[in-house]
Amino acid sequence: MTEIRRSWRRTGAFIAVASAGALGVGLSAAPAIAHTPVWSVTCDEVSVDLTAYSPTKDNTVTITVDGKDLLPAKTFKGEFHDKLDLPEHSEELTVRLIVKAGDDDKFSRDETKTAPVCEDNTPSPSPSTTPPSPTPSESSPAPSATPSTSAPATSAPATPSAEPSTDAPGGGLAETGGSSATPLIAGAAAVVIVAGGGIMWAARKRRSAQH
Repeated sequence: MTEIRRSWRRTGAFIAVASAGALGVGLSAAPAIAHTPVWSVTCDEVSVDLTAYSPTKDNTVTITVDGKDLLPAKTFKGEFHDKLDLPEHSEELTVRLIVKAGDDDKFSRDETKTAPVCEDNTPSPSPSTTPPSPTPSESSPAPSATPSTSAPATSAPATPSAEPSTDAPGGGLAETGGSSATPLIAGAAAVVIVAGGGIMWAARKRRSAQH
């Protein structure tokens, strides 16, 4: 009987130690799975669900979009739930979630996700401000099929008036009271007068010498 009792005592002690160890493992593992940060990102919204955080310590949550605050640092205890609208965008956005656990920093989170572009937010191409270059048919008028019979009017240069002709119809000078031979006649007359004067002077000289 003594041996049987001792065996039962040993078995009971072993069971107690095993139970205590299992309980200890369970207690140590419980905080590791207690903090549950769940969040999702769509093209136009951020959804955040933080549960099982310390109900006595101050926990903080911050959400940024491309480095700008979408949700400034906000303090909560126990749980936090929120949905935030994203700004309209034509390119992908980088959304960052920062959670700081008040009871232990190992439960803090710093995660990043990408918000895609919503199909209905894709901007249509803006119309070009540069006027289109005209096509050859627009830039120059088409040549006429029928050639024009009228020559373009041009102003003819004024014809200078002709100088009055000095020739008579027969080829001589016009009847102006003079002739082209007048200078010759005058010269000949002067020679005759000079010669006559000389003859008269010579005759007088001879007469004077004879007397």
